[in-house]
Amino acid sequence: MSAQRRPATIADVATLAEVSVGTASKALNGRGQLRAETRERVLAAADRLGFQPNALARGLLAGRSFTVGLITTDSFGRFTIPVMLGVEDALGAGQISVFLCDGRGDPIREQHYVRTLLARRVDGIIVTGRRADPRPPIATGLPVPVVYAMTQSADAADCSLAPDDAQGGRVAIEHLLVTGRTRIGHITGPERFLAARLRAEGARAALAEAGLELTGPRVLHGEWSEEWGRQACHILLRSQPDVDAIFCGSDQLARGVSDTLRETGHQVPGDIALVGFDNWEVMATASRPPLTTVDMNLNQLGHSAAQELLAAIDGRPSHGLRLQPCQLVIRESTSTSTASTSTASTPMASPTTASPTRATPRRSRPSHPA
Repeated sequence: MSAQRRPATIADVATLAEVSVGTASKALNGRGQLRAETRERVLAAADRLGFQPNALARGLLAGRSFTVGLITTDSFGRFTIPVMLGVEDALGAGQISVFLCDGRGDPIREQHYVRTLLARRVDGIIVTGRRADPRPPIATGLPVPVVYAMTQSADAADCSLAPDDAQGGRVAIEHLLVTGRTRIGHITGPERFLAARLRAEGARAALAEAGLELTGPRVLHGEWSEEWGRQACHILLRSQPDVDAIFCGSDQLARGVSDTLRETGHQVPGDIALVGFDNWEVMATASRPPLTTVDMNLNQLGHSAAQELLAAIDGRPSHGLRLQPCQLVIRESTSTSTASTSTASTPMASPTTASPTRATPRRSRPSHPA
């Protein structure tokens, strides 16, 4: 049996490239003033030998640990997981590892994790959560940059990224209007939540531009639950029996609304169109029929947050709140088509603005749109 081949060392790379070990190290770490030809020869030698630089040694040379911390207050992971996946996608190319810490909404626990991450010499920290409302900074005067994602720091000097909830509400209403709906009610979460208020504002703005108002005496605020969706749907149907569409501030609410509409003999989308928010697939795809909903693009949000953190680590920090556009995912709850699910994308060119997504209008409209 032949002996196992030992891993190539930097000395092997230097020998093959016919340079000193010091020169090979500078070429591999992008340091020093080297001729392009020399650098290319070293890189080619490393590739030929399958050389893998030692991460610890590379970090010591660069003064970095090639790790970042991610602190979340979202114990359920429904929002944190897609954000984290986006973060890892962006950082993986740079071979940067992520430490995930669950603060559970406890400031003392959160401060413990801040100290722990700093003790591990992370290069930066990303803070995320379940709601976009402003929150106190995790600390001031930290030796590493911090970026907030799916939440925002109350300090305008910090860099925060959040979904554009108002634009998401506008996208939902624009789609319903294009499909012919004009008597649109809105059921959403607690008014104390910034996201609920912004989604309602976006909905009202889109209706106002069409010369319309929300159907019903008011926006129906309640808990983020299927039970409130069912209760609010009954309230809306009693006060506005001619409602032809309902926009919900979350998919969980829409699931409760959908159950009530079915139980009261209303067809979706034949009688009443239904749009949710979040694109929580376990909810949206299991609804009967599958739910048209607004996707917050949390994976892209995490990716953008990681890019902002990398820029800050490199000495190019950003400040203030950056809104990331949402997009509409069209399913059967607003369309009579049985075609496969389609996604109506919102332009992603600008991080702060995006125009509403419009779905293709139906040629003929049932008695009451859904």
